[in-house]
Amino acid sequence: MGTRTPAIGWRLPPFYCPIEPAVHPAADGLEQRALAWVDAFGLYPDEVERAWGAATRSTDFSCRIIPGGDEELLLLFIHWNHWAFALDDVVHDTGSSATTAASVAEFNSRVARGLETPGAGGLGPGPLSAAYDDLVRRTRAAAGPFAFHLICEGLRDWLFGATWQAGNTERGVMPGLDDYVSMRPSINGTRFSLAWSLLAQGIQVPPQELYDDRVQALTDIAGYVVSCDNDLFSYAKEDDQEQLEQNLVNVLAHAKGCAPADALADAVGLRDRAMNLFLRLREQVARGAGDDLRRYLEALGHYIVGCVLWMDAAPRYASPRNRNPLPVAGAAWGVELTDRPSDPRTEAPPIPSAAWWWAQLDRS
Repeated sequence: MGTRTPAIGWRLPPFYCPIEPAVHPAADGLEQRALAWVDAFGLYPDEVERAWGAATRSTDFSCRIIPGGDEELLLLFIHWNHWAFALDDVVHDTGSSATTAASVAEFNSRVARGLETPGAGGLGPGPLSAAYDDLVRRTRAAAGPFAFHLICEGLRDWLFGATWQAGNTERGVMPGLDDYVSMRPSINGTRFSLAWSLLAQGIQVPPQELYDDRVQALTDIAGYVVSCDNDLFSYAKEDDQEQLEQNLVNVLAHAKGCAPADALADAVGLRDRAMNLFLRLREQVARGAGDDLRRYLEALGHYIVGCVLWMDAAPRYASPRNRNPLPVAGAAWGVELTDRPSDPRTEAPPIPSAAWWWAQLDRS
């Protein structure tokens, strides 16, 4: 993993996640096809960059959160993920003072409009742009009107979160806990990933059910839990940036005036309370759900557990670039899953932006 120990250490606490994992059976073959697409567009300029691109394990991520469904649609989602990681590392580099909020906002607006409106939002010359044009063309051809709208909505939400984060970096602001909890599912691209989960698996939840407050709360909670997990797995990857990375541990440490290691238990406790709520609210919603809504509720669970197991063994996180010249084959954090939350309290924590999640419990 590297010799320099991160502030929260190399051993992460157990992850409260009593959900059975699964992987799409075509994962191995899709990995080879995905990297062939990356090479065809020259998405990475040299072998070192290509190695770190492969270290994202985008196929493993995609096949764990979407463990069934159409292989061609899943492959298209994998291509989107390779492209998104490249964009994130090149354009959304929020750890550098050279990245301005204006430049991120301008680029992101072109990305969003380029998908939504044919012929709009050109990204200029280069491999990133050519690969994006291919993704847009194929996505428009593959998705029906409602599924396509969900993908556009999810992409815009991710870009919105990335722009907000870049603005904080430019101003030298560490957000408060309430703002961070509110925005973190957007930064993580939650709704973009879940739109592809719906499409690839043929899940057709009627709009009045998908946009029900309880289902939207579950979507946000799942995104928040995954984001908390990403904050832990990413900590070592980002702890050498010019400014402290905006993650849950650093947000709490800043608010409390303590060292990051002393904020770790509180961060995990908040995550576990949200996970506990997710399980209870999902069970409540499932009681009166039809087949497609039930499948979406299952997909939310795959999103959470799939992300834990993907990040555990992805060299992007397990052998971070700021400590290794190349990804380390076989690197893994070796985390444990547990069915016991570190904080067993079931009431809402004092975070106004999260209070509405708990308010959905037992709502008639």
